[in-house]
Amino acid sequence: MDKPRLQAAILIISDTAFQDPSTDKAGDILSDVIAIDGNDQWDFTRRDILPDDVLAIQRAVTRYCDGEDFVNLLITTGGTGFAVKDNTPEAVTPLLHRHAPGLVHGMLQASLEVTPFALMSRPVAGVRNKTLIVTLPGSPKGAKENLQAILRLMPHACQQAAGGDSRELHTGGVKKLEEDAGVSGNKRQKHHHDDHVHSHDHTHNHGGHVVPKAHTRPEDRPISNDPRAGPTNRYRESPYPMLPVEDAVDVILANSPAPETINMLVNGLLVGYVLAEDVKANDPVPAYRASIVDGYAVIVSENGPSTKGMFPVASISHAAPGEIPTLQRGQIARITTGAPLPPGANSVVMVEDTVLRSTTDDSQEEKVVEILTDQVRADENIREIGSDIKAGEVVLRKGEEITAVGGELGLLASVGKAEVIVYRKPVIGVLSTGDEIVMHDRTGPLQLGEVRDCNRPTLMAAIKGWGFHVVDCGIAKDKPGSLEKHLRNALRNLDVIVTSGGVSMGELDLLKPTLERSLGGTIHFGRVNMKPGKPTTFATVPLKTNDGNPATRLVFSLPGNPASALVTSHLFILPSLQYSSGKQGPHGLPRVKAQLEEDVRCDPKRPEYHRVSLTPGPNGLLHATSTGGQRSSKVTSLRRANGLLCLPAKEWTAPKGEVVDALLIGGL
Repeated sequence: MDKPRLQAAILIISDTAFQDPSTDKAGDILSDVIAIDGNDQWDFTRRDILPDDVLAIQRAVTRYCDGEDFVNLLITTGGTGFAVKDNTPEAVTPLLHRHAPGLVHGMLQASLEVTPFALMSRPVAGVRNKTLIVTLPGSPKGAKENLQAILRLMPHACQQAAGGDSRELHTGGVKKLEEDAGVSGNKRQKHHHDDHVHSHDHTHNHGGHVVPKAHTRPEDRPISNDPRAGPTNRYRESPYPMLPVEDAVDVILANSPAPETINMLVNGLLVGYVLAEDVKANDPVPAYRASIVDGYAVIVSENGPSTKGMFPVASISHAAPGEIPTLQRGQIARITTGAPLPPGANSVVMVEDTVLRSTTDDSQEEKVVEILTDQVRADENIREIGSDIKAGEVVLRKGEEITAVGGELGLLASVGKAEVIVYRKPVIGVLSTGDEIVMHDRTGPLQLGEVRDCNRPTLMAAIKGWGFHVVDCGIAKDKPGSLEKHLRNALRNLDVIVTSGGVSMGELDLLKPTLERSLGGTIHFGRVNMKPGKPTTFATVPLKTNDGNPATRLVFSLPGNPASALVTSHLFILPSLQYSSGKQGPHGLPRVKAQLEEDVRCDPKRPEYHRVSLTPGPNGLLHATSTGGQRSSKVTSLRRANGLLCLPAKEWTAPKGEVVDALLIGGL
């Protein structure tokens, strides 16, 4: 089968090159790389030079990615460093619909084999609509190294992004894919395992650099404690590596299901959903020539008599449906704001420019009105057909959310939309685990060791507050059969399951082994470098739906302590739900700056998310007040908390008045 022709474009992002294109070197080098190493599959659309300006970059990206004439691959070079003007990642990231962290790791790995300074680059990669976007450094050498590391894999990625049949593309397995791309996984594996013999060619030969591959066997990878082994043989340390928060979020997004589309009626239930396609007006708004003032419809002629003088009131036009008599020359018609112009009228005189001269015999209606001005011109005080919205005009764009403010719903209604296509929202179930957990509303005193379940109502309230449908899955006991039964029931009917408790190192912490050993799930991470919330676990479980189709469910297993559970839900569950419901990135909590109202001590070992109350201050900054002791079991630390301070892991007390980063978890 002939190799498909793919379209590629390059954006050179540099203030210097924008002012003097002759200074651009990276563009020619990247063009040569694609021509030489591109396996004869690429056609160049064009090459643009842009300044280091976020808006200019975003306009160029959307021009190449949106619409029917999209390019398959859009490469940017420049603006990925730490300089003040380096804005490319900030410009591109919000436009991505799906992130591609594997490509980022592959590029960095390739450059790291050349220089440690590769870590000074901030590349991003991902898909917008059907276009794969990759950001390269501005250094011609670095840009070349990065592109050569991934170029051979790009045709396959671009075909999938453009909607190619994955089953057909994967025919023959990974070996066939590697053969078609001209790459091999053996070189990388040999480099790491054959007594460190450096047989890898560090020159940029065709296919020399490939995306990083796994270097461990599945049986050697971390796996949860076997509850059948008993307490004497359980792990004394967690087998799971401790991921940074940012990496954990990347893993979650990479494994979150892509948004699905559904049809919904235009009514109040639409609030919170994201449009899956552009919405065009069925009708013009207004649909008729309408008055914008209360007054009188008149006939103005450039060559005829003045409108000044006495005129009989021939008819009335209200903002209500009905036939209106044709206006004759020499007559006027009383008209209200928003009412249609009578046939024959071509202007409106404001009531303020008139005087009533006589009434009907019953004194109920106007008979003769004097117009006091001769300055009235044709088409004055008239809203033309389609002057607000033209028929066929796009009124809402794909990716826009229908908010509770009401403007989007009103707009849809005004243009005659009864139904729209939106992205389906995931349905989430919340399950508490533990022999010690009892219903919060159970009457009578607690027995020794019992704990009222506050996590489930807390997490359900948070998820509902984000705008998602949440289901109560009850309480599962610390027994393999009970936990597995609850999870299987939830997995059959829900998209995402959130559990709390049972993820630490005790012999009765059964979440991880139940997910891996009983349900055949994959634990993508089992620890996160943060405080509170270190044991947070994220897993996916494959299954078949009731109609026999394969599906994947997400499981977020949160720590049992209340503060840990709530903090980690905001940091990890929210981004996944936003992505799968079609919301535009970046996903997660809004980041703000906050000034401390008191000294706050940092944890020397782990980054901390300190619960605070954020309030607007007179200096324009948000002011942060700690909610008190931050022990993860302390429920009172959640009261009045609408923000999380992002504190670094260091021996340091942030002084009162210090401005630090914070995440908004509630309204101000």
